[in-house]
Amino acid sequence: MGKQEKIVSMFNDISGKYDIANRVISMGIDKSWRNKACKLAFDFYNQKTVEKIVDVACGTGDMITFWQKVAKENNIQLQNIIGVDPSVGMMDVAKKKLPEVEFIEAGAASMPLENSSADIISISYGIRNVVQRQEAFHEFARVLKQNGLVVISEFTKNEKNSPIDYLTDFYINKILPTLGGIITKNKEAYTYLPNSIDEFLTTTNLCKELKEAGLEPIYTKAFSMNISTLIIARKI
Repeated sequence: MGKQEKIVSMFNDISGKYDIANRVISMGIDKSWRNKACKLAFDFYNQKTVEKIVDVACGTGDMITFWQKVAKENNIQLQNIIGVDPSVGMMDVAKKKLPEVEFIEAGAASMPLENSSADIISISYGIRNVVQRQEAFHEFARVLKQNGLVVISEFTKNEKNSPIDYLTDFYINKILPTLGGIITKNKEAYTYLPNSIDEFLTTTNLCKELKEAGLEPIYTKAFSMNISTLIIARKI
């Protein structure tokens, strides 16, 4: 089993408890991160009608519900939203929550979607699980319309410059795996999370990779003691 298959199988295992684990671990604050990502993306895109949003690594459909809610609150007509994920277990949970949404089983690096068909592509806390990351960014560029947006929320690797950075590090490495393990009964999955952040890129390198794929970062900001970073890039 390759690295990508292992990751998918791990998410299949924890799919039933994934939503509750996320809420507890982030102390509910991930809701405000997701809300902010959607709101800012709509502001940057500045269109009252959005034809298609593709949520990649959609998991249990959490981010899709935020896109729908924020669009409604801002009187934006969202015509179509599609969830893409290689984990069938996670999408089974999503389908129960969102029976009206189309879900496609696929990885980020090869999506069965037409060229220049999406206004916005989002990936929330999923890009670090994509083994072929550079291929995925090129795929996003292919599927996006001209001036379309990529919206990435992720736990990025921090340079430890302040006491708060060390505190964040302690929470992610020591407390989070224990909490996640207790809730999902799969500690391995939540030990994987800090390890995957540690092996992951800094925001600077991530922006460089986006640029190489023809996606120009227009907004980057770290939230909540630098735990979560939001990057919005435009297809140029």
